[in-house]
Amino acid sequence: MANLMYWQAIRRAHDEEMTNDPLVIAMGEDIGVAGGTYKATQGLYEKYGPERIMDTPISENSYTGLGIGASFIGVRPIIEIMSVNFAWLALDQIFNSAAKVRYMSGGQLTAPIVVRSPGGTAHQLGAQHSARMEKVFMGIAGLRVVTPSTPKQAYGLLKSAVRCNDPVFINEHELMYNLKGEVPDEEYFHPLEGSDIVREGSDITLFGYNISVHWSLQAADILSKQHGIECEVVDLYSLSPLDRAGIKQSVSKTHRAVIVEEAEAMVGVGSEVMAIINEECFFELDAPPVRVSAVHVPIPFNHKLEQAAVPDAKDVVKAVLASLGKS
Repeated sequence: MANLMYWQAIRRAHDEEMTNDPLVIAMGEDIGVAGGTYKATQGLYEKYGPERIMDTPISENSYTGLGIGASFIGVRPIIEIMSVNFAWLALDQIFNSAAKVRYMSGGQLTAPIVVRSPGGTAHQLGAQHSARMEKVFMGIAGLRVVTPSTPKQAYGLLKSAVRCNDPVFINEHELMYNLKGEVPDEEYFHPLEGSDIVREGSDITLFGYNISVHWSLQAADILSKQHGIECEVVDLYSLSPLDRAGIKQSVSKTHRAVIVEEAEAMVGVGSEVMAIINEECFFELDAPPVRVSAVHVPIPFNHKLEQAAVPDAKDVVKAVLASLGKS
């Protein structure tokens, strides 16, 4: 096992897939000479050259469209959008072209592209640089959405996404690029569908994805040590498709659920998970499912207000205690 940072795992996956297939290219702003805003392509420009590591203009709609068009004829682009906030400018290309072309062409065309983009509330980046857009992408038929919570997942999901013939959106988190974790020395491919049980428990299930998995694990440790409550923590790394069977299995075991997300609750991941719980295992529940999510406001620049707007492990603890009637 190698102990890698999140960005190092992503860079390794880039490197291996570009070595494996000369039709794998990367496109994005500052990914070449500069090595990427978050170092995910560091050193690859020197290794593969400007024809495969392409620095693009600040025009997300244009270069995303170029990559999607290239994928129609067999190229396998990895498109990096520097911040998910800027992905709004490329939504027409991703949603109307990449996600729909296989269906509209009767399978004659595919769009084997990967769009990587970091989002989330980082540190005083303001409302226009703190978007949580995963719920927008997961609502689009024909588009796979995954969101790694560890370096191992970041490595394995990117490798699987590059080799997938469906378009895949990888939602990364800006605060996680320096997170360290074990990554197998040998080549590893993480499934693009499913969920991971990252902590076994019997009293209540905590569902999270990317950074909220870590809040859930912190809360589970506190609840175990201070209250004797054993939480099961499920990592919903695949947001589209969601793992309905895995959600049902865990809730049927613990009979309670808290869904933790950094985004606002309205029309969110938590809403969809709650719908699945109600549809699949309503009669297994001993208490209503609970959501822990952000306040429904634009993210403030002020640091204290920023912290107040998004949840953390303490909020998860409160939600669990309330669900169990111990608040």
